[in-house]
Amino acid sequence: MPPFSRAVAAVGAIVTDFGETDSVNASGTINGTAINGPLADAEITAFSITDNGTKGESAGVGLTDVQGNFSISVGDHSGPVLLGMSGGHYIDEATGININLSQNDHMTSAILSHPVDSIMNSIRITPLTTMTQDMAQTMFGGMTHENIMSENNAVAHYFEISDILHVKPMDPGTAGTGTGADQDMINYGMVIAAMSQYASMINLPHSFGIVANFIDDASDGHLDGMRRSSQIMMREGMMGNMLMPANAGSGLLADAMEEFIYSPMNKSSITAQEMETLFNRLHSSNGIIQ
Repeated sequence: MPPFSRAVAAVGAIVTDFGETDSVNASGTINGTAINGPLADAEITAFSITDNGTKGESAGVGLTDVQGNFSISVGDHSGPVLLGMSGGHYIDEATGININLSQNDHMTSAILSHPVDSIMNSIRITPLTTMTQDMAQTMFGGMTHENIMSENNAVAHYFEISDILHVKPMDPGTAGTGTGADQDMINYGMVIAAMSQYASMINLPHSFGIVANFIDDASDGHLDGMRRSSQIMMREGMMGNMLMPANAGSGLLADAMEEFIYSPMNKSSITAQEMETLFNRLHSSNGIIQ
């Protein structure tokens, strides 16, 4: 399993990737991006994480701009942070349709530590960081430093991404974004796009429903169509409700990714040949996230 190097390096330090400001303030700030496609007008709340690994009190609130960027003042908070996103809207990558989210639609991200009065940049809130946070909170001890790090590592390794908390996913719906993007950024962006494509393939009219399904599926550390002992019911299918297939998060997700790459909605210039390693990994996976 690859080391969670960038996230660990960011603890106690100021991260300044992707051109974000690193000026010193008197109070703490968390800057980042919410992405399932750029999520505009979403509310982001920073919560403390208690000593027993559960969500604590709010430390600050902010809104995303049209590109999904946010900046939250957290005052003199120090320690681990849970970022929660709700509401907002995004352009579905497979269909180009604007998707409006309710306050019940959410994504999350868990930060190992925020040093007092520091500025932390380049934090991502995505379906994959939500998987990590959901997995960590269901483990013994909850969202401890060890559980957050372990599950960040596991999800990153499963999808061939070095660091799901700081790597910025490529936006495959924008022309030319594949130029200059490294493989981490490409894989990250294509995994998110593949979820959108999978929703389109099974005629889900609200693509965020499949994101919620994948998050539920991953909560027990195994993408097998089950949340522990219960099979997951797919949401809002045009043909009625349907059970989530056991290989939805492995082989079928790879198939959806390949279909997206060959579709006109992929404007990134990335080809299927450049995704072969991830295709093969997902097709051969037993769904265990490790």
